[in-house]
Amino acid sequence: MGCYHSSMGNLFSDYEDPRKLASQTAFSVSEVEALFELFKSISSSIIDDGLISKEEFLLALFKSKRKQNFLAKRIFALFDVKRKGLIDFGDFVRSLNVFHPKAPIEEKINFSFNLYDLRGTGFIERRGVKQMLIALLQESELKLDEETIETILDNTFLEADGDQDGKIDKSEWQAFVTKNPSLLKIMTLPYLRDITTTFPSFVFNTQVEEILP
Repeated sequence: MGCYHSSMGNLFSDYEDPRKLASQTAFSVSEVEALFELFKSISSSIIDDGLISKEEFLLALFKSKRKQNFLAKRIFALFDVKRKGLIDFGDFVRSLNVFHPKAPIEEKINFSFNLYDLRGTGFIERRGVKQMLIALLQESELKLDEETIETILDNTFLEADGDQDGKIDKSEWQAFVTKNPSLLKIMTLPYLRDITTTFPSFVFNTQVEEILP
């Protein structure tokens, strides 16, 4: 069985065990260790406290600290599992797991649903979809007039809102996404796809031996 180098054991002494995180995600142990390097870089970019603040998160993954960035706020809120305004290493890895190609499709669907469920009601509402659509357009530097946006919303709810009650529940969203799988590619968020090119250590630099079965 492989084991940690002593230096690695000391390095992770104040954080969750990479082997544990690897067992809970689609990441390998070496990928978790590489993510730790990324985490340390982000968490020390403003204040070196071993936690990622909202400002550090936006600066690293969105190249901006703009507090008015609606999409960025939503992403951070989903990563901030403990609702403390800070992201620790374990939550960072578990949250990033949804973007892994081998992550269960159910996790990707749930993440995309929660992204649009702005008020945490268990439903996707038209107002929330409109806010997210406008935010996505702004991030992509695309412009659509109000009439076009409303048409997109009309068509979306016509297809997705099965019982036509004006809101989309999780089962309706799952059916909608299943029929329109390209939505999950959109919800993968291109900002996070750049990790392997922006931070090559995510793939190539590893100091942890894999744990053999």
